[in-house]
Amino acid sequence: MAVGDVVSGDSINLAANGYLDILPTGTLEWVIHNIYHNNTIQIEYYDGTNSTIFDTDSGQGCYARYSFHCSANTLFRIRVKNTSGTTANIAYDGVVTHT
Repeated sequence: MAVGDVVSGDSINLAANGYLDILPTGTLEWVIHNIYHNNTIQIEYYDGTNSTIFDTDSGQGCYARYSFHCSANTLFRIRVKNTSGTTANIAYDGVVTHT
């Protein structure tokens, strides 16, 4: 991937209380702009050990036009937890900022 490339991913049928970790691999760094969800979620900032709850959202929706920074080198990532009690679909997109 090159700087400026779009990065995206999803978790289809994420189990209740399951997590989607948004974390690049290798030396990549990403800025995630949008997180989409079809059920109730909790967004956390996570460093591999400690988490801080950023926000929660009930029902379906989108966190649009944000700038969540994620880095494989430091393990800083965004965790999206399905708190709905049933399966959920979660997706994200953003751009590569460092290779």
